[in-house]
Amino acid sequence: MTQTTRDAVLTAVPAALLVALLPPLTASAVPAAPATAASSLSWGPCEGTGTGSDPRQQCATLRVPMDYADPRGPEISLALSRIPAENPKARRGALFLIPGGPGGSSLSAPSGKGQKLPREVRDRYDLIGFAPRGLAPSTAVDCGLEHGDLAATRLRPWPAPDGTIDANMATAQRMADACARNGGELIRHLSTANNARDLDRVRAALGERRISAWGVSYGTYVGAVYRQMFPHRTDRIVLDSNDDPDPARVARAWLAGHEQGVEDTFPHFAAWASAPGNPDRVAETAAEVRPVFLRLAARLDREPIPWPGANPEELNGDVLRQTMLDSLYRPSRYPALAQLMLAAQAGTVPPAPASPPEPVLQNVAAVGAGTLCNDVAWPKSPAAYEKDVAESRAKYPLTAGMPRNAMLCAAWPYPPREAPVRITDRGPSNVLLVQNERDVATPLSGALKLREALGRRAVMVTVNSTGHDAYLAHGNECGDRTVSRFLATGERPARDVYCR
Repeated sequence: MTQTTRDAVLTAVPAALLVALLPPLTASAVPAAPATAASSLSWGPCEGTGTGSDPRQQCATLRVPMDYADPRGPEISLALSRIPAENPKARRGALFLIPGGPGGSSLSAPSGKGQKLPREVRDRYDLIGFAPRGLAPSTAVDCGLEHGDLAATRLRPWPAPDGTIDANMATAQRMADACARNGGELIRHLSTANNARDLDRVRAALGERRISAWGVSYGTYVGAVYRQMFPHRTDRIVLDSNDDPDPARVARAWLAGHEQGVEDTFPHFAAWASAPGNPDRVAETAAEVRPVFLRLAARLDREPIPWPGANPEELNGDVLRQTMLDSLYRPSRYPALAQLMLAAQAGTVPPAPASPPEPVLQNVAAVGAGTLCNDVAWPKSPAAYEKDVAESRAKYPLTAGMPRNAMLCAAWPYPPREAPVRITDRGPSNVLLVQNERDVATPLSGALKLREALGRRAVMVTVNSTGHDAYLAHGNECGDRTVSRFLATGERPARDVYCR
């Protein structure tokens, strides 16, 4: 598989794939990369990038410590890419393209999304992509999960139709055991703080005193953590589609955010799905779409339809709900949900959806598991999840309790090696947040919590758009212009902005 194809696959994978042996680590306790250094990277042609790669893109490999508490111990490789600034005389530095996930890659991003940046930004920055630790072609991890456990409805587990979670707890134990058995030592060192430390090693290897960044989705949390740990090594930081930084919950808060994200976004789908002339119309009015969906999901809970070639090989209520969640990521995916609803109402199914190659799913699932479970301790008690799931199902029936359910982290055998990084308002004021008003994965409610945590360090641009990803993704001229101006010139609005 070429890297371009692999990155396209990773983009389509849902984000959630979603006794400490050492004393807690802090940024000051870990040997830091030097503030500046001569470049130590050997750039050359990129292998396996496919025909979509820009011929200017170069690749390199960097060795970093697997365990930053043992910097002279085993090392791992990070795969890097870059396209140099297009106007060397105007060059300001390096713009890191921080991917979402955990489990996303930006290795092909200099040739892809990076080329959507306006020329005045590309003139000023080397565009830097990378595959984070654990993700091929960097040194990779794999949990060796059973095929059935690679289904999206297992990786992002849904309660039973009656709301019970016994099967989820058993699945969590089986999957966590597989990761402990097959993930090797590296899976214990996957974390957001280590991702930030890796970025600082990349910065030093590039010979840069400071870096700029465009982080998206989970990448906003990586960017915020880097900004907190290494504040004076940052230049211009854009955080796009922002995660709730709650240090007590971390990824648990991101998963829970889907409740509100669906509530924010589903009405937009309902208006589309009831519009006259829509060939995939599912109801005559927007108000009818929600009850139609809920009734259909309940019927499929009772009477699933065989679906050969899919994983699982049936269309049940949870598969419909998961399709709803995936389809709300962007309006261009709405037809997939509507067509599945129409087929199910007729007692049929469309062709089984294409699935990424299993080795890719295994790798992405392992990176997601290691990062989400190592960042913060998850409750072990089934009672805690049972209570949360019941509350969630009552208040948010569309998501049926999934956002507060027990994923494999409920059985993770390794305690976190350090406390989550607390995002604060200390440090230079050089952050611009950009956020869609309706975002199923990183809802506005969570973004506002990151905005509050950053305080005077940040300004936020809220865009009247629907979908995941904001900057250069939905054609909102006001939002795109504001972010581009900041990257190109450093000019930032004096206060928070709403772009209609």
